[in-house]
Amino acid sequence: MSPRDEIPVLKGEDGEGSVQVHQDPDMKIEGAKVFSVYGKGGIGKSTTSSNLSAAFSMLGKRVLQIGCDPKHDSTFTLTGHLQPTVIDVLKEVDFHPEELRPEDFVTEGFNGVQCVEAGGPPAGTGCGGYVVGQTVKLLKQHHMLEDTDVVIFDVLGDVVCGGFAAPLQHADRAVIVTANDFDSIYAMNRIIAAVQAKSKNYNVRLAGCICNRSDGTDQVDKFCDRVGFKRIAHMPLVDAIRRSRLMKKTLFEMPDDEDIVQCRAEYIRVAETLWNGTEPLAPEPLPDREIFELLGFD
Repeated sequence: MSPRDEIPVLKGEDGEGSVQVHQDPDMKIEGAKVFSVYGKGGIGKSTTSSNLSAAFSMLGKRVLQIGCDPKHDSTFTLTGHLQPTVIDVLKEVDFHPEELRPEDFVTEGFNGVQCVEAGGPPAGTGCGGYVVGQTVKLLKQHHMLEDTDVVIFDVLGDVVCGGFAAPLQHADRAVIVTANDFDSIYAMNRIIAAVQAKSKNYNVRLAGCICNRSDGTDQVDKFCDRVGFKRIAHMPLVDAIRRSRLMKKTLFEMPDDEDIVQCRAEYIRVAETLWNGTEPLAPEPLPDREIFELLGFD
């Protein structure tokens, strides 16, 4: 085994200065390939997640996308509207899940993609990890995971606290969305550290990063070469992606313009790559000083 195949020892990992709560074995998602999508706030995770879900569905896979953001707009382009969140629906029945039906919290979107918005606690209170846990519990109670091939968690911004790392307890692979700029790569570096900490106790491993909304990839590639990471896709800065959001559609429902067709092909390629299995990457995140020296301003 090469050094790159080994999970690096990180300071501040689970169990060092934090309490690692092991999930109930009954909450394990069986039978589906599970991916968590992370990245800096506003980098395009929801757009990436939704188009990935659409791409998997075009490959004939049964897909479930779970939005893990209080904005509950992860599945907006798949369904064409903002749907109620799991946490809001549970409040309406005084947290008695047995009173709910699947259609109360699951919406069918483009090409049969099943869409769920976990929501989040009120600002400054509660924990996002609790919300994710309740969502998975509810889905299992209603047998919504039994006929699913792919589950995609679209996770809130660049928050890497234990709560919003909760989807990593379920995921097989984590994908990071970044742009070709310092701030996005800095956030990616921190997310790598969070995933590596969780991988000590869970099966999750990093699949790679998607360079999004960027004309070039030189800074992302420089970082990946340095830490032992991998760029698995490049989504260029094209206006079609912005327009699709405004039209409440995935790229797969947009007109067959050349740039849209090219982006669709890239999403299909990434979906095939993830479905076929990726090498479990174990990059070693850089200390702040080193990432500034590598990518910082002159």
